[in-house]
Amino acid sequence: MEAYKQEFIDFMVESDVLKFGEFTLKSGRKSPFFMNAGGYVTGSQLKKLGEYYAKAIHDTYGDDFDVLFGPAYKGIPISVVTAIAYSELYGKDVRYCSDRKEEKDHGADKGSFLGSKLKDGDRVVMIEDVTTSGKSMEETVPKVRNAADVEIVGLMVSLNRMEVGKGGEKCALDEIKELYGFDANAIVTMEEVVEHLYNKECNGKVVITDEIKAAIDEYYDKYGVK
Repeated sequence: MEAYKQEFIDFMVESDVLKFGEFTLKSGRKSPFFMNAGGYVTGSQLKKLGEYYAKAIHDTYGDDFDVLFGPAYKGIPISVVTAIAYSELYGKDVRYCSDRKEEKDHGADKGSFLGSKLKDGDRVVMIEDVTTSGKSMEETVPKVRNAADVEIVGLMVSLNRMEVGKGGEKCALDEIKELYGFDANAIVTMEEVVEHLYNKECNGKVVITDEIKAAIDEYYDKYGVK
């Protein structure tokens, strides 16, 4: 596993963004882990977050894209900090764009988007925190494709939960690729998280104990991709 991925896993735990215990997800599933990108709240955390996204995007998609699109709401700050990091790390200026939940009907920037306008010929990388079912893409992809004649290069999320999506057979990221025709990737997978954290200290304590590991294994027996 690349060093930045190991650092990112530790960073999620240290930032109290990736937690272990018992959580009820939006889908109704009872999960032994939970990730909330809204937990990145300080300047130093957001700077690091942007750097990890930029490294993963650069490794996965290279430099041949123009816009980072972050769906409202959590995708907005992620796309902004990643655009900054991309400029600093790789010397390439990319634009950011996000959608609005409600269209703005006044001012010079009225419309359905904030940040850069999408233009014909733009190559777009979508950016999100995490996707369990891929439902957010149902709303976002048509918005982006209807705004201009763009090509969506791919999607990058923080964490691949590696569980079945809406179709009940493939993981959400694979379903997105099949439905919309672009790659979907994550900075890290839950398999990598478990491999890195199991019975190891992080932030002064063992995060994935034998008990937590057993709960994760049981969860994936039920909801994991076969």
